[in-house]
Formats: sequence, structure tokens, C-alpha cells
Amino acid sequence: MARDFEALKLRVHDVSYTPGTDALRRIGPLLLQAQDLTATAMVRLTALDNSAYTPVAGSRASLDLLSSVVSSSSLAGTDLAHALLANPYEGAQFAGYPADDEAVRAARHAEAIPKMSGHLNDAVHQLDLCATGCHYLAHGIAEDLAPAQDHKPSAVQQTAGAALSPAQYDALTALAVGGRLYESSTRGLGVTRVATQDGTRVSIATYRALAKRSLVIADTGTSLFHGQKITVTEAGQRALAEPRPRAALSTAVSTAPKVTVAAQGVRR
Repeated sequence: MARDFEALKLRVHDVSYTPGTDALRRIGPLLLQAQDLTATAMVRLTALDNSAYTPVAGSRASLDLLSSVVSSSSLAGTDLAHALLANPYEGAQFAGYPADDEAVRAARHAEAIPKMSGHLNDAVHQLDLCATGCHYLAHGIAEDLAPAQDHKPSAVQQTAGAALSPAQYDALTALAVGGRLYESSTRGLGVTRVATQDGTRVSIATYRALAKRSLVIADTGTSLFHGQKITVTEAGQRALAEPRPRAALSTAVSTAPKVTVAAQGVRR
């Protein structure tokens, strides 16, 4: 999550806009991404709170830190929403009022820009806190779990299995919120599919890989046509308590696209 918060922080810091419709089109997606990250942080907090990590010494501090990430991420979204509130839109006045001329329009923009910039700066600060908190959280959890890992019997350590891939970790996170296994009919052929409560797409291959490692289990007492409830096992909860695995180094880092903006636009 730290990398996601850092990427969004850079996008907010570097956003260019012209007050009005252009600002809405450029800042609006940043608000939606902040809300998505808040939801992700909330899912991780719930998973951590329900995991076998909570009896480990130091886990309370990690839970408090992750809850602060949820709070800061939510505040970043609020700051972005306030930037849109300060944005001068171009709608028509009530009947009987004169239409804004260019001088009035320019004055409205000049008054709005400092307010919008202030809210955007506040959002950058909150996102920076989120990224920093995630880095400390990953380090803290690793330190807390190290003594427990050292004292595990060697047989238990050997059966822990290979680390999850980022896609498997994300799928497990989504299934911890809620998911079902269905049998659907495609051109007369039965095709098993996975449906998650939060809408995350999980392939059947990913689900089977998690099930093979006993990280998830489906309620086979229910028909696949009605949907078998998927439960994340205790082993799966322990896997979620670990930091999210990093993607391969060859994966390209997403960067904000360079945008050419009109001369009257604002460059932060």
C-alpha cells in the first residue's frame, strides 16, 4: 500500500488544472483513488484485527498505526473533495442576474486558486503520512513476528509454503471480506467462477491455488448454483498478517501522464 499512497501523492502534487470543468475532470479521479485506498486500508485493518497476529507482543501498536492510515487516507479524500468544493464552476446564474463577464470570471478563478491549492497541499501531506505509516507498519510486523518464527518447530516452518504472489495476496484480502464459489453455465458447459463481496476479480486459477495451500475453504454443503460461501482459514489469516509481497522488479512503475494544459491553467 505504501507504493500506492506514494504514487497518488505524486499525482496530487503534480496535478495541473484550469479552474472549472477541467479541474473537476483532473481532481475528481484523484478523489476516487483516495477513496479506493481508504477502502483497501480498511479491509487490511479488519483482516489484521481478525488474524492470529493479535496475540503477538507489539500487535496493538500495529493495529493503531494501520487505523491511523485509514484516518489519514480518509482525510486526504476529504481535502480533495474540499478542493472540488472551492472550484468555480461555470453554470448559469439564476434568471434575472447578469451573466459573468470575463473580468468576473477571472476574479472568481483568482479567488479560488489559493483555496484549491491549500486543500491539495493538505491532501499531499495526509498521503505522505499514509505512505510513511505503511512503511513503518510493514517493518513493525516483520519485527514482531521474527521471534515467533524463530521459535517455530522446523517442521512447521518447512510446511509454511512459498510466499504469496501480489495477485494471490489481493485475492485473499478480497475473500476475507466475503466471497462465494459459483457454477455458471456458458454455452452448456459448467464453468466455476468466484464472486467477491467488494467486486474484486478473482480468477478460478488463483482461488484453486489458495485452496490447495489450505488458505481458503468453500462450504461444500451448499450447491454451487446457489453459491458456496468461501472462508479464509486461520492459515490464510496468518498470510494476510504478513506485508503484501512486492511485484517483480521488471514491473513498470505507474506514473502520472504528462498533460499539456492551457496557459491559464494552474501547475502545482
